[in-house]
Amino acid sequence: MTDRKSAPPRAVRYRPLSPLREHLRESFWFAPLLTCIGAMLLAGFTAWLDEASVAASVAETGSADELMRFTGAAKSVVSTVTSAMLTFIGVVFSISLVAVQMAASQFSPRVLRLYVRSRLTKATFSVCLATFLFGLLVQLSYDDSTDPAKVTSVPVFSGLVAVLLVLLSLALFVLYVQATLRLLRVPHVIDRVANESVAVIVQYRAMPPEPQQPVVPEGALTLLHEGRSGVLRDVNIRRLVRIARKHDAVLYLVPRIGDFITPGTPIVRVAGAARPPRPRRIAWALNVGVDRTMHQDLSFGFRQLVDIAIRALSPAVNDPTTAVQAIDRIHQLLGMLVHESFGDLRFRDRAGTVRLVEPVPDWSSMVDLAFTEIRLCGAGHPQVTRRLAAALDDLLRITPDGRRPELLEQRRLLDRAVAEQLADPEVRSFALVPDRQGIG
Repeated sequence: MTDRKSAPPRAVRYRPLSPLREHLRESFWFAPLLTCIGAMLLAGFTAWLDEASVAASVAETGSADELMRFTGAAKSVVSTVTSAMLTFIGVVFSISLVAVQMAASQFSPRVLRLYVRSRLTKATFSVCLATFLFGLLVQLSYDDSTDPAKVTSVPVFSGLVAVLLVLLSLALFVLYVQATLRLLRVPHVIDRVANESVAVIVQYRAMPPEPQQPVVPEGALTLLHEGRSGVLRDVNIRRLVRIARKHDAVLYLVPRIGDFITPGTPIVRVAGAARPPRPRRIAWALNVGVDRTMHQDLSFGFRQLVDIAIRALSPAVNDPTTAVQAIDRIHQLLGMLVHESFGDLRFRDRAGTVRLVEPVPDWSSMVDLAFTEIRLCGAGHPQVTRRLAAALDDLLRITPDGRRPELLEQRRLLDRAVAEQLADPEVRSFALVPDRQGIG
């Protein structure tokens, strides 16, 4: 089923799905490692500048008396920075992690990934670590001589750089506190999830499925997964295309992104290969982890928004306004998908030959994911049902005829759920009036 013409086949259409950048965004070690290496290089450079300044002063005046006046103050600054920075890092980030954990328990555990992916969080942590390491290395380069005629290094530049790093750390800390406080506010969390989902949909639009769905040829060999168990987070498209081209085959990926796979799970069907690739090589192209990621996962954004909504509707929280805010974004995302083509994605090599076919959720699956659980949990909340009715009516207004049955079914189920939950006819009638704000 398709509602718009598909783009012509392109050999490079899989490039946006390269997972390396996303893997680095999901990691918390890469940025601190780079800044610590930079701190080591900077410490060596400032030590060289300190020695060069002493040598220049001795060559010009015959002694380093002028520079020696700064020795005590510079050493005191560096020592204070070094001793205080590590304590600062531990206290600040421990408190922040507790706050984020509280937010995760209130909204959804999936929001922790927003904290891990935050560039500002990584920058703050990295600069603080780099400041501590810089001060430690500078202290190792101290010249303890007190004779101006024998001194070879005075930490003038090292002390100045240490002060600048402290100022940068404080500035980042202020921004970091502001960003962390925003993560405790549900509208910001929902907005972040929605924006990431929009980016995935835009990427999906750049690789439109072809109107004719691929059919796995009879006799295709099924390869079983030989890697570790876990959630299929994403796949290395380039590597799989290279493997298929090398064996002159077409690989049909069996699980969808976000599925849980174990050793022995059918992972790909191989068609056209005289000698199929080894399952271990296929496993190396799969990123399997303990949780899902937004990269290449068209439905994970909906999953997070639905989780936030049903968590808000639980008796322990009882916050239908948060659920309405999540429905607002679900409405937005489905509105972006109503005219999109749904079907398996095909990835081609440089010659234009199809080498990899990847399954994606269809329209019916997306509608069920978006509304079913919220409808079941929120049928007794008029604010939620009125917002659901408004979203469904608006989507029915803009959706092509071929995709209206799924939405009409959700509207019918909403009416039935409200009738089962609310016995009073007047309250029931009120709960089904479409309202974009729920109840204001």
